[in-house]
Amino acid sequence: MKAVMLDADSLGPDIDLTPIRAHVSELEVFATSTSEEARQRLHNAGVVLVNKVVLDGETLAALPSLKHICVLATGTNNIDMEAARQLGIRVDNVSAYGTASVAQHTLMLILALATRLPLYQRDVASGDWGQSPFFCLMSHTTLQLEGKRLVVVGQGELGSKVASLAEAFGMRVDFAARPGNEANDSRPALDDLLPEADIISLHCPLTEQTRHLVGQQRLQRMKGNALLINCARGSVIDEDAALAALQAGRLGGLAVDVLPSEPPRDGHALIDALSADPALNLIVTPHSAWITPEARQNIIQLTAENLKRAAHP
Repeated sequence: MKAVMLDADSLGPDIDLTPIRAHVSELEVFATSTSEEARQRLHNAGVVLVNKVVLDGETLAALPSLKHICVLATGTNNIDMEAARQLGIRVDNVSAYGTASVAQHTLMLILALATRLPLYQRDVASGDWGQSPFFCLMSHTTLQLEGKRLVVVGQGELGSKVASLAEAFGMRVDFAARPGNEANDSRPALDDLLPEADIISLHCPLTEQTRHLVGQQRLQRMKGNALLINCARGSVIDEDAALAALQAGRLGGLAVDVLPSEPPRDGHALIDALSADPALNLIVTPHSAWITPEARQNIIQLTAENLKRAAHP
């Protein structure tokens, strides 16, 4: 069966596609594709390999040869799942491919905020260290992680991995109840955990229950020196409210790897703040927590396994 990969560039140039080629008769690879180009490129394909290209119902209905969609990611929001079901098109995604990579990135953000790394790097670059009256700089109060309380939202494979890494630093870890299901969850509610949390790390999907999960009201319940980390999805926090709290000194540090619109072609307040207010303990990374070569290659391996299962159900 012929397969077409629509957006190979989204996985990087150093990925070996051999595992996928072993399960298809032909593989045509495109670096990028628009939704309009996708329809033309898939006209005689039985399998599509896609990361973020939108395949809506109209497109799927125009592709009678298409039998299998392999999403090169966990999220399937770019696929019209109901249309695929009605048309008898199988949809497979991949999950847990980047657990080690994202957990590592999360701990990096926690460590960088706790040690005020962005602020001290700025001070060194500006020459402040050379002007110090003694051997070091201590103009920014750092946070020792041992003994501090980490609250994790999301107790899946990723959240659990972050917890185990945090425990290696001597942190005490609490998992919050699933947002919106607190009454049926034995874990404590996030609202009950916030006042004692030193760090909050988010690893939950974006749903109606988690949209702006950490907004103005919950920010007010947090310690004034608490750190907030979002490696989940943009809009799980209210970014504007979090920035306002950071600027007002009601939040000790903020680090995000995700924004509501990606790439942020129209900019974003957090990006503007990096240059406009360099005194903030703020880190923005470009959705790069998952991009280690090992994680990206794992996507290919897991997709090959999906192809094998589809061929031999």
